[in-house]
Amino acid sequence: MIKVSLKDGSIIEVEKGSSILEVAKKISEGLARVATAGEIDGKIKDLRYELEGDCNLVIHTFESDLEGKKAYWHTSSHIMAQAVKRLFPDVKFAIGPAIDEGFYYDFDVEQPFTDEDKEKIEEEMKKIIKENISIERFSLSRKEALELMKDQPYKKELIEELPEGEEISFYKQGDFTDLCAGPHLESTGKVKVIKILSSSGAYWRGSEKNKMLQRIYAISFPKASQLEEHLKLLEEAKQRDHRKIGKDLKLFMTHKLVGSGLPMYLPNGALIRKILERYIQDKEFEMGYQHVYTPSLANVDLYKTSGHWNHYKDDMFPAMKLDNEEIVLRPMNCPHHMLIYKNEMHSYRDLPIRIGELAHDFRYEASGSVCGLERVREMCQNDAHLFVRPDQIKEEFGRVVKLILSVYKDFGFEDYSFRLSLRDKDNKEKYFDDDNMWEMAENQLRDILNELDIPYYEAKGEAAFYGPKLDVQIKTALGHDITVSTCQLDFLLPERFELEYIGEDGKEHRPVVIHRAILGTFDRFMSFLIEETKGAFPVWLSPIQVKILPISEKQHDYAKVVEEKMKKAGLRVKLDDRNEKIGYKIREAQLEKVPYMVIIGQKEVDENVISVRSRKDGDIGASNTNEFIEKVKEENEKKIK
Repeated sequence: MIKVSLKDGSIIEVEKGSSILEVAKKISEGLARVATAGEIDGKIKDLRYELEGDCNLVIHTFESDLEGKKAYWHTSSHIMAQAVKRLFPDVKFAIGPAIDEGFYYDFDVEQPFTDEDKEKIEEEMKKIIKENISIERFSLSRKEALELMKDQPYKKELIEELPEGEEISFYKQGDFTDLCAGPHLESTGKVKVIKILSSSGAYWRGSEKNKMLQRIYAISFPKASQLEEHLKLLEEAKQRDHRKIGKDLKLFMTHKLVGSGLPMYLPNGALIRKILERYIQDKEFEMGYQHVYTPSLANVDLYKTSGHWNHYKDDMFPAMKLDNEEIVLRPMNCPHHMLIYKNEMHSYRDLPIRIGELAHDFRYEASGSVCGLERVREMCQNDAHLFVRPDQIKEEFGRVVKLILSVYKDFGFEDYSFRLSLRDKDNKEKYFDDDNMWEMAENQLRDILNELDIPYYEAKGEAAFYGPKLDVQIKTALGHDITVSTCQLDFLLPERFELEYIGEDGKEHRPVVIHRAILGTFDRFMSFLIEETKGAFPVWLSPIQVKILPISEKQHDYAKVVEEKMKKAGLRVKLDDRNEKIGYKIREAQLEKVPYMVIIGQKEVDENVISVRSRKDGDIGASNTNEFIEKVKEENEKKIK
């Protein structure tokens, strides 16, 4: 017998060689019915996996967590591949992974899939589910695997790249067999409800140098009601898509002649971004930050010194040879700030030194992964580095958290949590190799958070390569968790750049660096704001706060007087004096999501007032111009939502 420790801390004894599914049945028949995968000592395994010794076991279900869903969706991707094989016998298969919201499969076919094709594929998938085909796992030698996949070039390429000695496993369901590590359900009938969502082109391995494949996205659920809810959420996501809203409101644009992942801000979007930049800089100036400008290019040796080169070079643009230097577009600007600190000697009295920058950085994102403002190849970061004495870490870290909370209050963010991002000790290649440094940094950051009484949860594998960090995870309107703000503790870069300050004892000491970004990148933050508000920005962020709409030409002179008065008061106002019907002007202003419309007819001229219509409250009625100006100014200054 072997001992199996469960998630709740209890221990059960089972016979050696028992499968995860058999253990689930021993716990309860209900659990066994809904189990999708197991986790043995932190590693995801198939329900068929047999236990050979004492271990820790977590049994995943579709409802319990993402890992449980992914096993369900991975099986669903094989069902889709089998359906395509039946309908398109000459298809070549690439990959078909589960993702965070469903699954996809990439196919090499002669023609892109039509809507009619996708309908047929979905019907065939439903047939395969009804057939309840048993799914079997088996392994082959490299030679046998290559022979089995001799007509599948993409699978052969994957097999050839596997390290020597690594298990090469397959899953078979009836007339379909696929190279796969799993995990999978026991049969196709375990999947209940399935829906094809969309299709698109996708380069093999995300590179434009490779062939364009056809990707089909789909989703599956245990219950029809879950599918209905998901489809509603997708419709809501369409309405919130920042790319569509950005186009409709003329915020930003892209063009193939400029390049993928390189958006251009139009006047409205540029104005919002400028407001954000001034807002956060003013906050930082109040807290003693000194802002700098540093170049977006640097010598490769700078990143070799910092250690970024070994960890990030694959995400950087290729180096350019100029004279006797190799120059590269920077992916981050912390090394520049290290040199600014090192530019002069510092006393312990000088610290903390807070260096901030609105810095342009560059990442070599694959063209298939770039998305509007959310994921770009050039980004502007709200970055800063705090150089502190060890005895100042707690206070400065607390000041950063207070700044984050102040900003979130201004924007009305309420649904967020703090994540302590730690190193994954089982994957040390991702991180700088210094166990003592990591233990010290992680323990110190944990102690600081506890002392500051900041509630947090821990996440292994989410740290930066040089140290642990506190990430703020915001729940979006669509229910997604995204990282906006981050604060990182770093003992490494001061060591690599040999940073020093003269202590009270007259000796040289090493400062500690706190990396922090409050708004993250302005590009991604704007995409988040657009989707959260659906483009209906609060008054203080709206590119146009008030639109003046005269009913006819007779009111133009009065409308211009009102416009001038509002402009002098600092409001962002636009006069629409086109020869159009007032109904048309109102509808257009509504589509532009302007917070206030001022409608001026002859009555308003005669009575020296304005008629106000609010985006939020509808018709407000007649108002004195000066009183209205003060109302908007108050909303602007108090950042009323």
